[in-house]
Amino acid sequence: MRLNCCELEADNQAFQNQTIKGEDKELTQMVCGYIGNILRVDLTNGNTSIEEPGEDFYRRYLGGTGLISYYLLKEQRPGVDPFSLENKLIFATGVVTGAPLGGSGRNAVGTKSPLSNAFCSSVVGGYWGSELKRAGYDALIIEGKAEKPVYLWIQDGNVEIKDATHLWGKLVADTQEMIKRELGDSGVRIASIGPAGENLVRFANIVCDLGHFAGRRGTGAVMGSKKLKAIAIRGHNTPPMADPKAIGDLAKWYRDQVQAHPILMEMHSVGTIGGLVGYSKVGGLAAKNFQEGTFSEVEKLSPEAYVNELGSGMDTCYACPVRCKHKVTIKEPHHYGLDLKYYIGHGPEYQCLACFGPLCGVSDLQAIACANELCSAYGMDVVSCGATIAFAMECFERGLLTEKDFGGLQLKFGNADAMVKAVNMICKRKDFGDVLAEGSFRAAQKIGKGAEQYVMHSKGVELPMHSPHYKPVMGLGYAVCPSGSDHVRNLVFIHILDAERQADPRIRELLSGFTGHYKSLGLLAPVYRSRWSDPASIRTLVYASIQVNMLDCLGLCHFAAQGMPHAKIAEIVRGVVGWDTNVWELMKAGERAMNMMRVFNLREGFTREDDHIPERFHQPRGTDPLEESKLDKKEFEKAKDVYYGMMSWDQLGNPTRAKLQELDIEWVAD
Repeated sequence: MRLNCCELEADNQAFQNQTIKGEDKELTQMVCGYIGNILRVDLTNGNTSIEEPGEDFYRRYLGGTGLISYYLLKEQRPGVDPFSLENKLIFATGVVTGAPLGGSGRNAVGTKSPLSNAFCSSVVGGYWGSELKRAGYDALIIEGKAEKPVYLWIQDGNVEIKDATHLWGKLVADTQEMIKRELGDSGVRIASIGPAGENLVRFANIVCDLGHFAGRRGTGAVMGSKKLKAIAIRGHNTPPMADPKAIGDLAKWYRDQVQAHPILMEMHSVGTIGGLVGYSKVGGLAAKNFQEGTFSEVEKLSPEAYVNELGSGMDTCYACPVRCKHKVTIKEPHHYGLDLKYYIGHGPEYQCLACFGPLCGVSDLQAIACANELCSAYGMDVVSCGATIAFAMECFERGLLTEKDFGGLQLKFGNADAMVKAVNMICKRKDFGDVLAEGSFRAAQKIGKGAEQYVMHSKGVELPMHSPHYKPVMGLGYAVCPSGSDHVRNLVFIHILDAERQADPRIRELLSGFTGHYKSLGLLAPVYRSRWSDPASIRTLVYASIQVNMLDCLGLCHFAAQGMPHAKIAEIVRGVVGWDTNVWELMKAGERAMNMMRVFNLREGFTREDDHIPERFHQPRGTDPLEESKLDKKEFEKAKDVYYGMMSWDQLGNPTRAKLQELDIEWVAD
């Protein structure tokens, strides 16, 4: 079969010395790939300004999370309340965002998290980031706070702050439809919040073009605290490529890669939802608030059942041939109180399917899709929402919460109707939903009675749906990650490198294309998932974490990059920007970002003791195929020492001055 890319020829038309008319000045395009302009908007006084950092700045930090960590650390004082006007909200593209090839549709959103009080950045796909570049900017820094609801309108260098009083309280789909109608342009790309962000739900997210989410850790709540309802963007100037022919060839090469590789084609066919059944067989699921690793009704959540029940079609991000995002139809939305007027229709992906499914003991795909739809419509992170409800379910079953707390609801594991109603309560901060909207960590403090032991979190952020009992090295990754428990900045692809899986010749052959990519980083041999504290496993975690941070700085999708040799990634940067770069330089940029994130947290008062995982994972589970699996506490502390040492951090987890000097960011130490 043939997969469609963007119109490469049109997107590759370079425009050198193209002038974009701006409100404050003329923006002169003199570079390739990135624009060279960073827009600041102060919502308090309505002022806008433009910075031009220069090529060395972009080469050092690249963009995305690197740029976000730079500005948050350089300009924001310690101890800022995440909901105060002093907290910055930063949208940053990478240097390859918007290039006409698969995986380049990513941008990052960063701030100080209201969920964790730690560093926060979320990377989102779709089209919004590429549109920001077309409009003349690499990044947008939001400062201050508006007196009344507003939205930003950015078009080809012009910036306008517009009244959004009539949009406040509207759901995401309504908001985006009304803005497009008001601006008279259906091609406008919009990042917006829903009522969850307005209500300061601490895990509210930002929704880009309905189906793409800057989730986890509360970016949408910070946007709501600033009375900023949306950012609408329209651009008509394609950033030039340094070598358009090379980028066109790379785009076609990647399209062919997708068609030739079984794993990438599986992503094309079913997205990320294929893992639940397999994980359940080996005890690797996150079920019933991580109390169990198997789920007896998991077959009801298989890809075949999903497609049959929800009528799945596939959608994509900018220029990407993988097309891994689901489009679904909910058959009985009114049964769960869902109004079709606000229907978005992007279906649950793996994390959502797992957290509203096995984590809550639910096998009803219609209910899971409705819970996902409510989160989409109100603008709320599915992982923290589902995990907080699973925590509440365990508290209910242990007698710490009662029907009285939930207005008569039996919030038990497996009660699909109660689960969807709980999502509704959280979205609106209604009744006990007001407590759960604070996140499970703060909710446990409110409940008391020992509820804290049932919170599955690190740094106040709910664990994603990869169980440390099955992937113990990911447990270490959750603990040390600056943004709290995070599967993305982690060794999420440990199965690719798992020696136990590669003992099967069929699996080894299937994964051979991916394992070869890691050899170029010096990871020459597979690692044993069960030997998580071996230096080889920890070294793999270190390299993989640096790699994904590098991708977040570049603006490349992690899934897409799995099909790319690292040399190809460097080739992409050369073709887009024109730098004579290599994998070494790009990995150093990822390491630079990781160290700045770490220092941000240290400055906010985080210590080695905050690098932890819940007690539940230090104990054997006592059931299913992994009944004896645990992360021994003493072994875990030794593993942290090894990780710190490999990162050139001291025993307290502080980056050394020598390491910051080596990364050319000694200013961070000063």
